[in-house]
Amino acid sequence: MILGIDTATSTASVALVENGQLVGEQRDTQPALATAPAGSTPKGNHAEVILPLIQSILKQAETSIDALSGIAVSIGPGSFTGLRIGLATAKGIAYECDLPIVGVSTLHANAARVTQVDGIICSLLDARKSEVYSALFRRHGSQLVRLTNDALTSIDKALNHVREQDGVGGGSLLFIGDGAKAYEKIIVRELGVAATIFSDGDGSVAAQVARLAELRFHVRLSDDIGALRPVYLRPSEAEAKLAKLI
Repeated sequence: MILGIDTATSTASVALVENGQLVGEQRDTQPALATAPAGSTPKGNHAEVILPLIQSILKQAETSIDALSGIAVSIGPGSFTGLRIGLATAKGIAYECDLPIVGVSTLHANAARVTQVDGIICSLLDARKSEVYSALFRRHGSQLVRLTNDALTSIDKALNHVREQDGVGGGSLLFIGDGAKAYEKIIVRELGVAATIFSDGDGSVAAQVARLAELRFHVRLSDDIGALRPVYLRPSEAEAKLAKLI
């Protein structure tokens, strides 16, 4: 049984997955506001809700931490503060319970929430400052194949990357994530009816984090707990200010 944790996105979530099947999931009922500055502490503070969510999902599943086989956590890109909260929580449980840990791309887990439609999936998270975190995937049946690396870019460049993919014109084109909702008007204006915007997908991001990590646990490819780090893609405000001074 794998515990999945996501605090990188605006809606914190946790999930339990066993042998590919969702045992249960919990989401924060007060997601962070889309207007919050990049890297700021989310409203509906993820630090305050993540442990109660974990306790709630374990109680719902009538199980305990001792029954877990591993911990999976989204490692970014996403909210700077949220990423630190999620990774610290996951590492704390892994250290305390001597459990293996796997970090999963937030964009990959977000894209994996599209399960019922084949085609190209553009996973978009709002990075604020008129930018998005973006990655492209192709869904064919049960297979989800990555087409591009995770990137920080403008919505216009993200859409250009979509147009460059072979087969866009012949299959479904799907957008998912809070970035897709934030830039829905631009996406529809540029791509028209060819684009489908998903307001939600199959399960929470945490559920897909756990499912993706489970494949690695089966072949004993967990991450080094000490070396596991968040993937920010953008320098912090402090780093940006320091760069200007140098």
